[in-house]
Amino acid sequence: MDGLTQLLACIQDISGGTYSNDIMELTSDKYDPFIREVAESVGLMMVRIEGREFALEQANEDLKCNIIATIKAVARGLSLRDPYTRGHGERVGKYSDRLARRLGWSEDEIWTAHVAGTLHDIGKIGFSDRLIQNEDTKVDAEMLAEIRQHPEWGHCMLRGLDFLGPALESVRSHHERLDGTGYPNGLKGDEIKPGARILSIVDVFDAITTNRSYQDAMNFDKAFSILRKLAGPSLDPEFVEVFIVEIEENGLEVVEDNFSTCTTQSSPLPSNKK
Repeated sequence: MDGLTQLLACIQDISGGTYSNDIMELTSDKYDPFIREVAESVGLMMVRIEGREFALEQANEDLKCNIIATIKAVARGLSLRDPYTRGHGERVGKYSDRLARRLGWSEDEIWTAHVAGTLHDIGKIGFSDRLIQNEDTKVDAEMLAEIRQHPEWGHCMLRGLDFLGPALESVRSHHERLDGTGYPNGLKGDEIKPGARILSIVDVFDAITTNRSYQDAMNFDKAFSILRKLAGPSLDPEFVEVFIVEIEENGLEVVEDNFSTCTTQSSPLPSNKK
């Protein structure tokens, strides 16, 4: 029967998830009524399946967005305990996005870098009041040990969210250093993935260009000098130079105050911003 072979081939393609309009060709008058009727039914089924798959994909994306939004809201709650961290995650996420884009990464890789940057300090929720409220005393060995645990804590909090993919490793490794002196696992060189290398650079940059309890925000010249000094032993030299160009061309990130009704003050930007 003319068209039967094509019909079977189209049905096999559709059953394998490959949808095309080839099936509609078999609905023309030049084919036997049986072939036309089956083709029309299969074509209608294909359209319905495509519609349902699209709806499921959209629902899945909405779910991911809602989960991330919830985690971000929890992370922002940290700024109620430590005002110096306000906006840090959002800025680091945006810097990570910009550096990944400047490096020519794919959209999926850019999304991963952005999410990892936004959520990288989620583990600090586990910090004790003693550490959070410490402004006048020197960090002792016990407090330092607590600080060094936050990347692993963050990874543990997020590891059930499989869709985060490589972002999970970036969260855990954002304090690793190329010479092996970082934490929590003392990784070095190529053991540190590119996503974590990006995050290490932008995390340091945001920390030194915003006011902290232990230092005032630095201007560009001082900040770039520190990044270049760390490039090689600690930070990826190539990524550092690319990031510096990005900042020189497009400037600092500004994040709106998410707790405008709170009494704590936002940290100003460096006065000699270019």
